[in-house]
Amino acid sequence: MSIFSKTYEFTPSIKPVKEPVIILGIESTSHTFGVGVVEYSNNSVKFLANISSQYKPQSGGIHPRESFLHHVNNAPRVLQKALETAKINPSEIDAVAVSVGPGLGPCLRVGASLARFIASYYGKPVAPVNHAVAHIEIGKLVSGFKDPVIVYVSGGNTMILVQKNKKYRVIGETLDIPLGNLLDTFAREIGIAPPYVVEGKHAVDICAEWSSEYIPLPYTVKGCDLSFSGLLTAALRLIGNNRDRENLGKICRSLRETAFNMLVEVTERTLMLTSKKSILLVGGVASNKELRWKFEVVAEHYGAEFYGTPPEVAGDNGLMIAYSGLLHFLHGKLVEPSRVFTRQRYRLDEEEYPWLP
Repeated sequence: MSIFSKTYEFTPSIKPVKEPVIILGIESTSHTFGVGVVEYSNNSVKFLANISSQYKPQSGGIHPRESFLHHVNNAPRVLQKALETAKINPSEIDAVAVSVGPGLGPCLRVGASLARFIASYYGKPVAPVNHAVAHIEIGKLVSGFKDPVIVYVSGGNTMILVQKNKKYRVIGETLDIPLGNLLDTFAREIGIAPPYVVEGKHAVDICAEWSSEYIPLPYTVKGCDLSFSGLLTAALRLIGNNRDRENLGKICRSLRETAFNMLVEVTERTLMLTSKKSILLVGGVASNKELRWKFEVVAEHYGAEFYGTPPEVAGDNGLMIAYSGLLHFLHGKLVEPSRVFTRQRYRLDEEEYPWLP
C-alpha cells in the first residue's frame, strides 16, 4: 500500500486547535526543490501533495550556483503543481514550513525567500525546520516507531541517534565524509556515474554485481564514530588505471561491504548500549536494498523491529518539511516571516523539540 493512501494517527500533547490544519512545506537544501502539503485533523495526518524537481549535474558533483539556478527556475512550477495536487489555495494554509539548514547556502536561500514571501503575503507564520530532524520525523510517522535507534544516512550526513529528554542525542557520526558522499564520489571518480541511482540501485551496487570477490579495505570505527575517507582513498588507489569490469566489480563490492558493515557495527553497538527495541533507517541512502537487508538481519538477531523509510520520502522532499512544520505548529514553535534565517551548519542536537518525550 502506498504511503499516500494512508492516514497516520498520532496524539500530540497540545491544547486543542482549530481543525483542519494545513501546512505547506518547502525543501531546498541541496539538489532537490520540493513542496509538500499535509493536513491534520482528529489526531491524524494525511499527505496531500509531494512534488519535487531535482538538479542533476552533467558531470562532477553538485555545484551550488547551478543548483541555485535550478531551484529559482523550477520553484514556481513545483509550487503550483503541489497546490493543484492538494486541491487548496495558498490562503487556506495555516503555516509555511521551510528547511533552514543544514545545506548549501545559495540553495537554502531560495526556499527561505519563497517561504517569507508566501507567509508575508497571506499573513501566515513560518515554521523553520531542521532538515535532518525532518528526515527523522517523517520516518517515525510512517513506521509508527516511538523510540527507535535512528540511523540517518544521506549524501551530507551519517549519524546514529536516540531521543532523550526532548533532544536528539548523537551516539555516533562520521568524522569526515558521509556515507552517501563516499558512494557518489567513488562512482564519479572511477567513471561509472552520474547518474548515481538507476532503478533503485546505486551505481556502486550495480558495479558490485560484476564480481563476487571481496578484498580487505580500511575499516575505521572509533567507538560509535566512523571514518570513510581512508576507505575512499584506498579503493581509488587499488583501481588505478585498471578499469576492466572484473576489477571494478571487485573494488565496488569491497568498498560497499566495508562501509555498510562499519555502519551496521556502530548501530549494533548502540542497540546494545541503549536496549532499544527498534531500528529506523532514514535519509536518502535508506532506500539501498543491500543496506536494508543487513539491518534486517541485525534486528532479527536482537529481537528488534526494523523499518527502512520508503523511497517516496527517504530522499529530500517537501512532505517531510511540511510534516515537521506541523509538529512546530502544534507546539507553538513558529516565527514571523522576517525572522526566518538560514543556517548552513545547523546541528540537530543543538536544541530541544517539545514533541519529544
